[in-house]
Amino acid sequence: MLLLPPLSLYIHIPWCVQKCPYCDFNSHGQHGELPQQEYIDALLVDLAKDHQYVQGRKLHSIFIGGGTPSLFDAIQIQRLLEGVKAQIAFKDNIEITMEANPGTLEHDDFAAYRAAGVTRLSIGVQSFASDKLNLLGRIHDKDEAKVAAKKAQQANYNSFNLDLMHGLPNQSFAEAMHDIETAAALNPPHLSWYQLTIEPNTLFHSKPPQLPDDEALWHIYEQGQQRLAQLGYEQYEISAYAKPGYQCQHNLNYWQFGDYLGIGCGAHGKITLEAEQRIWRTVKIKHPKGYLSAVDHLFDKSEVLNEDRPLEYLMNRLRLMSPIPKLEFEQRTGLHRSVLDKGMLLGEQKGLVVIGDEHWQLTPKGNMFVNELLAQFCD
Repeated sequence: MLLLPPLSLYIHIPWCVQKCPYCDFNSHGQHGELPQQEYIDALLVDLAKDHQYVQGRKLHSIFIGGGTPSLFDAIQIQRLLEGVKAQIAFKDNIEITMEANPGTLEHDDFAAYRAAGVTRLSIGVQSFASDKLNLLGRIHDKDEAKVAAKKAQQANYNSFNLDLMHGLPNQSFAEAMHDIETAAALNPPHLSWYQLTIEPNTLFHSKPPQLPDDEALWHIYEQGQQRLAQLGYEQYEISAYAKPGYQCQHNLNYWQFGDYLGIGCGAHGKITLEAEQRIWRTVKIKHPKGYLSAVDHLFDKSEVLNEDRPLEYLMNRLRLMSPIPKLEFEQRTGLHRSVLDKGMLLGEQKGLVVIGDEHWQLTPKGNMFVNELLAQFCD
């Protein structure tokens, strides 16, 4: 039986100061004054059209991503959040995250965004090495990154995250470890630590930089994981590490195959319709000009069919380190747990997963070879 999962909201703000060479997100360099008021008006109209999917639920979490949402004034972010709450009730202690870049934050803004209703900041640091920041096209320097983290702590947010990359162009093992040590010294409750990958339709794809070789990358990853654990950060997701009690609730809902409305340019949503026992994915108009002029912001809507649900669920759920409850699988997909028996048995024979009475659990080998396990469900 397909049951309604928690409901989150993703809000996309597509503008940034300049496009980074590694970025494949739907972002657009800022040219002139941003249409802040007009865009928020459009977001709230977009949300109203999606209200049919709420089905009596309160919002579990909100994530304002981009682009660079911190280019928008705090007063506009407050108007946005108030407009959202007027349409959909918030759960008590709702987590409201906003992405921010150190180079776009004035020190006074930290308190202003907190007062606007943001409870959690995610700060795009990427590195504390000046040469690496220049190669990545970042507009801040290492000192601005440190100040941003300290100001976030002083502004009384419930939590804040620092984004760090490893495997950067010409990055040595010592440089990668220095980034971890520098970040940890700022005492963020949450760290995102992930490897730079070269994506299509980016400047790095057309002009690839010199990256560390596979052996060096593995050494950085293995030792970095150990050091983060020593520093008190638990890895709960492939690239996310948190102090106890500070996991990102919004991302947990994604990976547990929860529901989320997506509003804004190119935003994706995933919605369960309990009465119809159906799951839908939505995509909104991608380009800001088209989005701002649209009456209906929906670009595409497609159903997640029964035969596709096991793989879609696992592609999300296997990002998490925690055991997979068999009951959760049934409630989030509407399918009986037995549909996974064949693939899980093959995975167990390969040493990738342990099958329990009520859970499936990846082994250490399975955590390293997730795609091999997923391949058992692709036929």
